[in-house]
Amino acid sequence: MRIGVLAVQGAFAEHIAALKLLGADAFEIRQLRDISQDFDGLVLPGGESTVMNKLLRDLGLFAPLKAKIEAGLPVLGTCAGMILLAKHVEGGIPCFGTLDVTVKRNAYGRQLGSFVCREQFAGQEITMRFIRAPYVESVEHDTEILAEHDGKIVAVRQSNQLAAAFHPELTENTAVYDLFFKSLAKA
Repeated sequence: MRIGVLAVQGAFAEHIAALKLLGADAFEIRQLRDISQDFDGLVLPGGESTVMNKLLRDLGLFAPLKAKIEAGLPVLGTCAGMILLAKHVEGGIPCFGTLDVTVKRNAYGRQLGSFVCREQFAGQEITMRFIRAPYVESVEHDTEILAEHDGKIVAVRQSNQLAAAFHPELTENTAVYDLFFKSLAKA
C-alpha cells in the first residue's frame, strides 16, 4: 500500500509514522509533482482547515486531489481533514465538498478544551483524542455513522471516504487505520 499524506500543514508527520508502523509506504504530498506518482490512498491530517484549504489552492493541489477523491481514491480525513472533505461547514468554507455531511468547526472549543475519551468506533471501543475538534452536525444520503461522543457524531464513512473528528495518529489503537486499509483493499 502506498499512501500519500497531505503535508502542507498540520499533523502529517504523525500520520506518516503511524502508517509506516503498520507497514504502509507513506509519503508526503507537498507539491503538485508529488501526486504525479501512483498511490493507493490519501490521508488529510488534522491542522488548521482554513490554512490547508488556502494552501491546497495556492499550490495547485486542490483540483487534482478533488478529482482523485471523486474518482474513488480512498481517503481518510482526521479533524481538519474531516472539515476539508465536508460538503457543508458551519463557521467555515467548504473545500473538497465530497463528503455528504455538515460539520461544525472547533465544536469542542479551544486548544485548552482538548480531551481524551473512550467510545465505540465501528463496533469496538477505542481511545479518541480530540484537539480543537469538529463534529458532524448532520449526515446525508448513504453516509454511515461510525462513532459518537456525548450524542455528537465524530466519525463517518461514505463510499471511499472515512472521516474522524479525533486523532487516531496520536493513540496506539489502529481501528481507524484498519478500516481505512480495508477500503484500500476494495479499491
